[in-house]
Amino acid sequence: MLKLSLADAAKQRARDAAARIAGSFAWLFDEYTSLTIERTVLRLMGIDGALKDGKPLPNVVVDQLRAQQALARGAAIPVANAMLAKNISAQSVADSVGHGELDLSELPKAAPDEIFKILDTLSDQMLAHIAKQRSTREQMFAQYGPRRVPAIYVIVATGNIYEDVVQARAAASEGADIIAVIRSTAQSLLDYVPFGATTVGFGGTYATQENFRIMRVALDEISEQEQRYISLTNYASGLCMPEISAMGAIERLDLLLNDAMYGILFRDINPRRTLLDQYFSRMINAYAGIEIQTGEDNYLTTSDAVEKAYTVTASQLLNEQFALLSGIKPEKMGLGHAHEIDPELPNSFSYELAHALLTRELFPEAPVKYMPPTKFASGNIFKTHLMDAMFNFIGQLTGQGVQLLGMMTEAIHTPHLADRSLAIENAQYIFKAVQDLDASLSLAPDSWVNQRANQVLNEAAEFLEGVAAEGLFAAMARGEFADIKRPETGGKGLDGVFRKDEGYFNPFLNKLTKELGL
Repeated sequence: MLKLSLADAAKQRARDAAARIAGSFAWLFDEYTSLTIERTVLRLMGIDGALKDGKPLPNVVVDQLRAQQALARGAAIPVANAMLAKNISAQSVADSVGHGELDLSELPKAAPDEIFKILDTLSDQMLAHIAKQRSTREQMFAQYGPRRVPAIYVIVATGNIYEDVVQARAAASEGADIIAVIRSTAQSLLDYVPFGATTVGFGGTYATQENFRIMRVALDEISEQEQRYISLTNYASGLCMPEISAMGAIERLDLLLNDAMYGILFRDINPRRTLLDQYFSRMINAYAGIEIQTGEDNYLTTSDAVEKAYTVTASQLLNEQFALLSGIKPEKMGLGHAHEIDPELPNSFSYELAHALLTRELFPEAPVKYMPPTKFASGNIFKTHLMDAMFNFIGQLTGQGVQLLGMMTEAIHTPHLADRSLAIENAQYIFKAVQDLDASLSLAPDSWVNQRANQVLNEAAEFLEGVAAEGLFAAMARGEFADIKRPETGGKGLDGVFRKDEGYFNPFLNKLTKELGL
């Protein structure tokens, strides 16, 4: 099997430094909560819906509690108290607050044991539902067989969920294994999740629970037709990470883009806010059996893919450690990287091979996500198609977990159905043509590819040790990742982070911590 000869000492140094960095945020995870974490608790308690103006009811309830300076204990206790006082459901509490009929601060306080009892019941019910969805996924994979490696991952992005279903069905029929519904442009900057099915979006379709349900039903139908389980992915990033993870868990999404570093660097989300949200978000994903995906590939859109290759490796190692803190197992860590070296560079293919092998071998159990060449795609569709073929060759040769297919026209327009069909045909041909080639190849220890991979690994280890010494926030403020500067107190959403008080209670955080053995 094609393998590198990596220095064990460098691997250990890099992982140790990444673990120190991730472990340094215990103060944030233990002592703080956020607006979206509290809204997630309400969603998991069964609250959904929106006012006529579109404002979601979880936001309405949390905003009332915040205005009353009653949110530091968490949203769960006052809502459970209202359920007892009025003898109504959590949904009815939210409806009453939304219609201006209920002020949560004016209700008499029920006995604590009664409040905890009702929260225990509600949390057990929701976690049982999520566990059933996880079991359904496992049963369907058992029935249809495991996912292909690399899995063929394609994107739909019409803005209209019903048109997305048509395109998803077509892609699955052509051979796609994973359908990614791209989220509408800038949804990550919204501090709420839109409600209901949507038919208008820019550059994608809004991530809503109803849209998740519609696509899940459609993919289950096509799975039965194709006798292959077709997986569904969306985006749990931005200002609503845990809410979207909760909706994905409820509706049985299989993968979620779930990466705080991506939000910080490329969407200017406040670092404290998104790292805190990610912690709870990934706990939900871990319990639901949802495979996370990370966005290191984006680093190479703003940094040179050769000079700054080590930042991709370093971020992968950081994401691994943050994921472990939330209970994500290695086999559910879809760590990201990309095929983005200038094709005019001599030995560009050898560089890409070294980097792909390095990722694959550092994370042998992870279904790593390999992104296609887009930075240097142009109007020359034939060259772009050839670059995609080289990318597919490396993906198969190195055993990547997920192959996000490139489209030959993506530098010109939103790809048509025929463009996606050609991309899938390209990947299927390459995967079949070289499926066993790696078993016949080996690398000499002093080969250029080995030397390059070890160079990047050593640079990543040195870089992570420096970040561990100065702190992740300081490193990001200086632009050490992706050449983008993001200060600790900058970006969007910091005002939604607040310290828990002594009586804080989140029934789902407590139970997930226990269930995941954290």
